[in-house]
Amino acid sequence: MIYSGSMLMVVAPSGAGKSSLVNALMATDPTLTLSISFTTRNPRPGEVDGKNYYFISEAEFLARKESGDFLEWALVHGNYYGTSRSWILEKMQLGQDVILEIDWQGARQIQGLVPQALWIFILPPSIKILEDRLRKRGQDDAQTIEKRVAAAHAELMHLDEADYLVINDLFEAALSELRHIVSASRLRTHQQLSKHRYLVNELQG
Repeated sequence: MIYSGSMLMVVAPSGAGKSSLVNALMATDPTLTLSISFTTRNPRPGEVDGKNYYFISEAEFLARKESGDFLEWALVHGNYYGTSRSWILEKMQLGQDVILEIDWQGARQIQGLVPQALWIFILPPSIKILEDRLRKRGQDDAQTIEKRVAAAHAELMHLDEADYLVINDLFEAALSELRHIVSASRLRTHQQLSKHRYLVNELQG
């Protein structure tokens, strides 16, 4: 099916600045829609249902999974997480551009189901800077940081599967590159045909 909206999957190792870039992108382009995942875990303090996640029971999650509603799903630390197929495709059919913050495995799953989805990989300028950023966050101990760096090496082995690579060295430059990718995605032929079908019919006689 041809959709008039884009799906942009943003992938990055922990500490590369993915969330900061996505938040800044969303703040400067209110037409973008952030995908909200479904999860079976309990809300953390301050989290709001329908804003941070859709919090559902395990029974409902498994029923949705069996019905094929998830584009991708995973079991993480005993809790299920999933990206709703119907929710995202409905937004795209309405012409909305959807942003997904996702890991590389999820991006691979989704691109197999929705080939027009764009995969954007955010890279740190170096492993050393990635380590420094993780330390400055102050959220993890040394052992956890070591594990995150090792995970980053593994994730970065999948760079060639992405459609775009953005190096987050200077934040504003990386944000500008993301904006350009969004703009270019809106000019792809299948989306322009979907949005301007009457014009194309008239021009083609």
